[in-house]
Amino acid sequence: MRVTVLAENNAISDLYSAEHGLSLYIETKKQNILFDMGRGTLFAENARKMGIDLSAVEIAILSHGHYDHGGGLETFFSINDEAKVFAQKEVFGQYFSERENSEKAYIGIQQDLALSDRFIYATADQTISENLRLFAKPAGNRHLLSGNASLFEEMDGTYIPDEFDHEQSLLLTEDGTSLLIVGCAHCGIANIMENVRAKTHMYPDFVLGGFHLFNPATRRPESQSVIQETGQYLNRTGSTFYTCHCTGISPYEDLKKILGEKMNYAATGCVLQPEKEI
Repeated sequence: MRVTVLAENNAISDLYSAEHGLSLYIETKKQNILFDMGRGTLFAENARKMGIDLSAVEIAILSHGHYDHGGGLETFFSINDEAKVFAQKEVFGQYFSERENSEKAYIGIQQDLALSDRFIYATADQTISENLRLFAKPAGNRHLLSGNASLFEEMDGTYIPDEFDHEQSLLLTEDGTSLLIVGCAHCGIANIMENVRAKTHMYPDFVLGGFHLFNPATRRPESQSVIQETGQYLNRTGSTFYTCHCTGISPYEDLKKILGEKMNYAATGCVLQPEKEI
């Protein structure tokens, strides 16, 4: 299993561009997978620099319906005309973020793409293959995130709190190693991990993705109590973490103090090869 970070908020060198977004290219023995497509064309530009052929992607996953994860869908479709995109059926909802002046800014994805026949929609957990499994919105209210309070869905002309029914995570297993990939973990990384544990009877060996501990709209991190509680929980799971994107640098540094070598940062250009020690 090999994961290359195509787009993320930071980069390992000036060779690659970075953006507030996320895109991951995953190679397993059976499939080439694209998890999210960032904001636009950048993930494809970085892939070209890395020698990655996105036309060879066989499966795509859209973690949720926000522009910084699905803004590159049209770019992906222009490169790859075959891979199906797995998403929750609510992914094309009208999603907004409230700015400090109380204005609502649209943060959803390109609506006309909903007409494409490239999507496979789910309403709950879904098994793609024997080594790929999608987990939908989990139950639970551990370590609730204040950053979610500024996120809304418009329905019938009314803004209501986003319930994140459009969010999903991906569990990969290969050669006895399991990797859980999340986009932003708006539902809470602890809730997502507990949901996976309840359904698989174990925590994943590795976890990769954003934990939404930094609010890009307000430019403020979550409270120290939430960050500390999250870090202590993650430490108890025994998993190894590669975080990025909406976790934020300051919260990452706080988590690193708690988890040590079990907490790492995955910037644009990173190549990860998760492998459990036996």
